[in-house]
Amino acid sequence: MISGLSNPASSYLRPASTSNSNPTSGGLSEVPADAATSAPGIDVSKFKPLQGAKPISVADNPVLRDLMATNWLMTHGANATQPAVSDDAPENTYAQVKVDGKVVATLYNGGSSTMTNAAAAKIGKLEDPPGLSGPDLAQWRADNYAKQLGGTVEKASTAITQSQWTPRQSSSANYSRDQLDAAFQAMLAEGQKAAAQLQSSYLATRAQSGTSADISA
Repeated sequence: MISGLSNPASSYLRPASTSNSNPTSGGLSEVPADAATSAPGIDVSKFKPLQGAKPISVADNPVLRDLMATNWLMTHGANATQPAVSDDAPENTYAQVKVDGKVVATLYNGGSSTMTNAAAAKIGKLEDPPGLSGPDLAQWRADNYAKQLGGTVEKASTAITQSQWTPRQSSSANYSRDQLDAAFQAMLAEGQKAAAQLQSSYLATRAQSGTSADISA
């Protein structure tokens, strides 16, 4: 904190001479005649339009259009197919590693794990065997964590077997030309519907307040 700003009255001092005062005119400086009509800033009348410039629609940019359509498909697909419960949710717990009765690491059915900072520092960089995933990976990690930390593995009641495990679908996907085109049109329709609802709500609010406005311009 700057102590010099603790007193607002002393943080700003107006200099003794801030304008060209005229002693013979009662301390008022002379103001040019056109000062009242001149405005500071940029004179927009001097702007010139860009030659040959034209607005570009997203529909005219194939790369951007397909990117937006892909994101739309992935978002709507994820909402429809992906489970709502995350991999590290309590109901997905596979096992816990305990040292002296305290939980130092938790393993999940998908193979992911969490642990305390002290446990992570002691384990260091532990390379997973290639090809392992799901409950098999969780079991391998639990056994090795317990071995390195001098603890024990306690299987959770929510643990599942490898055959019961369903991997999450990859977020990356390749879509056909027809799917991308349909998604783009659906995205445009959603935007138009949202704009119409917003306009309707605005007009209803204006009508209730007893005013009207023409927003078609």
